[in-house]
Amino acid sequence: LPADGFLQALRALCDREGILLVFDEVISGFRLGPGGAQGTWKVTPDLTCLGNIVGGGLPVGAYGGRADLMEYVSPAGPVFQAGTLSGNPLVMTAGLWTLSSLSLPLYKRLAKLGSILASGLAEAARDAGLALQVNAMGSVLTPFFTDAPVRDYRSALQANNLLYAGFFRALLARGVYAPPSQYEAWFLSGAHTEADVRKTVRAAGEAMREVAAAQ
Repeated sequence: LPADGFLQALRALCDREGILLVFDEVISGFRLGPGGAQGTWKVTPDLTCLGNIVGGGLPVGAYGGRADLMEYVSPAGPVFQAGTLSGNPLVMTAGLWTLSSLSLPLYKRLAKLGSILASGLAEAARDAGLALQVNAMGSVLTPFFTDAPVRDYRSALQANNLLYAGFFRALLARGVYAPPSQYEAWFLSGAHTEADVRKTVRAAGEAMREVAAAQ
């Protein structure tokens, strides 16, 4: 997660130097809220990239930005953009249904589930005597096996990848399929229930005790 004021400082720097500010919201777009990360942190980029969530999980990408920049894209402008599956009807239908299903109550429910999962993972690590940082925002989180805050790429590299690998395998043995890489985010969706999350927390507690005992 960015430090307080980091994104605002980027916006100010880009404005001062005449540089375009581009946000990669492939992960955060429509997951943190209807406005993505930029809506959460109140920072407006010049261009935004979005990923599969706008297709209801089907393969799709999208980008958008300031009107004057988008005027450069064909057919209005000289920048050609096309693809065999661009605007695929199946994906667009799934995307429209997904976006129309998003609501404030859903985001509140997902944020609650995310909080239960994040705090549950942190408590499980404490009980097992393991150092763990849980970076969480709404329904998106990543647990890092390290005792130092994770703010950027360098600090993420300090996490114990071998410990995470053991944790992943121990979770899998208990019927919970977490991301296999330490550097991938965990996502909750509208299909998850509180029972699912609490089952995951219980499995995490057992898994962390197992990997702690193996050290």
